[in-house]
Amino acid sequence: MEFRQDQIVTTSAANQIAEAIQQAIVSGNLKADDRLPTEEALAVQFGVSRPTVREALKRLAARHLIRSRRGPAGGTFVNGPSPDELAQSFSTAATLMVAAGGVGLDDIATVRAEMEAICCRLAAQNRTPEHLVAMRAEIAFQLSEGIADEEFCASDVRFHRLIVEAGGNALLRFLMNAIVEGLMPVSNMYIFRVRDRTSIAGFHVEIADAIEAGDGDAAVESLNGLIRYIRDQYAAADKARAEHASKKNAPQGD
Repeated sequence: MEFRQDQIVTTSAANQIAEAIQQAIVSGNLKADDRLPTEEALAVQFGVSRPTVREALKRLAARHLIRSRRGPAGGTFVNGPSPDELAQSFSTAATLMVAAGGVGLDDIATVRAEMEAICCRLAAQNRTPEHLVAMRAEIAFQLSEGIADEEFCASDVRFHRLIVEAGGNALLRFLMNAIVEGLMPVSNMYIFRVRDRTSIAGFHVEIADAIEAGDGDAAVESLNGLIRYIRDQYAAADKARAEHASKKNAPQGD
């Protein structure tokens, strides 16, 4: 694999080298387990110093794109993509977008309604007995007495993760990771004080029943009912927060 020196056109040489090598990986010119040229060879190709190359390789390693191995058969090698790491990065990015104000709660609800509807239809076709047993177990846990809010929220996430997994589509499972693992906890955190656990578990029962019956349309209808309920709870949470702020800022009597 040859890199052109004219790819380096600004003072940020290390970053540009890292981007050039990353692009070679993304494009398929460099494949998993390919050995990169030595630091010395890369320095010659890019027309930079070895410390600059070393810094570029550190950046690639931080992105989990390359790994180093010592010994006679050692060197720097291209990493194969880890689905779990990629999914976690995707989920983290989605959560950060919410924290930065780039994604609103209504956006989350809309995306859930559209994308999880696909998962419900696929789950109705492809679910296994094991998926159904796991769904029922989560519902039973959600209806049990004395569980903490954190436990209920975690079970809520697990239930919807099961719907995605039951669909059997690897790419959809990857895309839904950002919603189920990244955005659902944000939504739960916002409404947990105003929502009714029994109501949510009731929608879960309806969804599980429909999936078990192989009725994708009924599962989507119940999912939409759940999303409408969650939207109502967003409004209730907003109202509760506004009332709390109003009382807190009200002038105190003597």
